[in-house]
Amino acid sequence: MKFAILGGSFNPVHAGHLVLADTVLSALKYDRIILIPTYQSPFKQGAVGGSPQDRLDMLAASIPGDPRLTMDDCEIRRKGVSYTIDTIRDIIARYRPEGKLGLVLGDDLAGTFLAWRRASEIMSQVDIIIARRITAESERFPHPHKQLNNAIIEISSAVLRDRIRDQGNWRYLVPTGARAIIEDRKLYGYMAQGTVPVVHPIPAIPNLWGFISGVETAVRMTVSFSRFLHSRNTALLCWDLCLRFGLDPQKGYLAGIAHDICKSLGDEEMLTWARMDGKDIDAMERKKPSLLHGRAAAVVLEKRFNIHDEAILEAVRLHTTGGIGMGPLAKVVYIADKLEISREDLDPAIQELREKADLDRLFGAVLEETMGYLRSQALDISEGTLRLFETVHKRNNR
Repeated sequence: MKFAILGGSFNPVHAGHLVLADTVLSALKYDRIILIPTYQSPFKQGAVGGSPQDRLDMLAASIPGDPRLTMDDCEIRRKGVSYTIDTIRDIIARYRPEGKLGLVLGDDLAGTFLAWRRASEIMSQVDIIIARRITAESERFPHPHKQLNNAIIEISSAVLRDRIRDQGNWRYLVPTGARAIIEDRKLYGYMAQGTVPVVHPIPAIPNLWGFISGVETAVRMTVSFSRFLHSRNTALLCWDLCLRFGLDPQKGYLAGIAHDICKSLGDEEMLTWARMDGKDIDAMERKKPSLLHGRAAAVVLEKRFNIHDEAILEAVRLHTTGGIGMGPLAKVVYIADKLEISREDLDPAIQELREKADLDRLFGAVLEETMGYLRSQALDISEGTLRLFETVHKRNNR
């Protein structure tokens, strides 16, 4: 896939950021834009406002249901001042882009580029994309680059912070999800004055992006942020694999975003939801109810979200243990849950298969890798997983 990165403080994220990302996607034909919020920018060390987690949450709330956009928290996890070259190396190593990675820069930064750390190495590693920020005329950038003929939206995060603090007009300059977080957490000095609360309706039409966005919002509000980021990365990999293997990518994204919606439940609540599917609960599941979170999530999708597509429900139900006779979508979600981009220490051979192998071969390799890990850690393995592994292993060794 062709990736480009757009970094910034996103303090807060606003319409200009997302319009710029959309323009890069449409004009330069990238497959996905990676939004990377800084922990502390070398250019804005005095900036005030939302915490790193606030800014991550606002980004997540602003892009639900859009597989062309993702976010990466690498600079926030790194902490301190991050330099562009370090982020580029990290993204290239993990995302393995097709061709050169794109790096979006505003023309307001172009004049200082040579002062950046390892500027020459940056130019050798990426395609630099210069976006207009300060003038309708293209600023001179005397290095190889792609010039983006984007619309200039005269708004900045600093101006928005001032407007929020001073009770000015700002609400429709930020995405709805980010607005809700600003108001709920009283960010940037926000003071409520008859604010109408933001509602996220969930229509009972499972094949529309509006519905998927509602499920994504529910997941984001239910689980920890790290779990949500895993879920969204899983959904994106499901989307990519479904496109590759000729499956419905919307179904893949929905199953991926929802697969861990019950991960944060307590033991008793997990058992209550899981029992609603009418299947037996074995001794291992009673001992460790967290193993039931896939079954519980499938029930939640059916009972609360009115989803009755069996391929989606099976994919969510079996994403942890697997099962004999799994359908193609269930295999995709099982794979994506184990191989999504935030998973650390992936075997390079598995990464290679992720990009080139057919579905059954990839599924078999991931299952074998998972079994090897469980055995190395002396962890309990369910009977269903053992039967599945034996069946796949025999088939692959005929």
